[in-house]
Amino acid sequence: MHEFPIWDLGHGFEVDVAGVLTILVACIIVFVLARLSVRNLSVTRPSKLQNFLEWVVEFVQGMVASTQDMKTGKKYVSLGMTLIMFIFISNLLGLPLLVTTEHHEPLIVAGQTLVSQEVIDTAIAKGHHGAEISWWKSPTADLSITAGLALVVFLIIHFQGATKNTRHYLKHYFEPYFFFFPLNLLETIAKPVTLAIRLYANIFAGEVLISTITMAGFFGIPLMAVWQGFSIFVGAIQAFLFTILTLVYIAQATVHEEEHA
Repeated sequence: MHEFPIWDLGHGFEVDVAGVLTILVACIIVFVLARLSVRNLSVTRPSKLQNFLEWVVEFVQGMVASTQDMKTGKKYVSLGMTLIMFIFISNLLGLPLLVTTEHHEPLIVAGQTLVSQEVIDTAIAKGHHGAEISWWKSPTADLSITAGLALVVFLIIHFQGATKNTRHYLKHYFEPYFFFFPLNLLETIAKPVTLAIRLYANIFAGEVLISTITMAGFFGIPLMAVWQGFSIFVGAIQAFLFTILTLVYIAQATVHEEEHA
């Protein structure tokens, strides 16, 4: 795998420049798609983008309805749409492009070192001519980014549970008996961790394989075409899983058990 440009903010804080760049690109793509889909709404002659958006809305509504009553769950449709579109597009960003540069000297931009001499020396020690730096990747191939997504979802889930369903939300930590509290707390913490790792591991593994295939040159083209097609399927599945599990966890935190009866 290639190295990525790192902006060191000091005090142990580092920013992955490629990750920030592709996050911005993913956000712009989602925003543009949403705006174009609703720009010229028509009942009689809807555009292809309008049909696409309507399909996404209906799909997410079905996901919400499968976890809770739509009367209480309709406010989570926009959250589900944002998650599934952003994650799906982020999963695919690393497929079409591989933007790399080779550096023999440190790269300094606006007084900030993005490629250090240490990175270059490490690459040379491994037998390379210089440090190969990748400026493009799927944002979700970075654990810190998927962990950030999972943390945002974690906060939403427990804020909704604590404010909308306070008594039942707090009670579930001590069920079926009070001494189950540590296990229930561990389960609560494990949910965002598994969300982050599952998404990251699948997308990162795909990008590692793509990097490996590119080393085969011309002979890797057929395999690359097959793998990229499969990666689109994997990206869609992972976006669906992250979104549906988020909606399930929200329902568990906010819906009374009596409402399921």
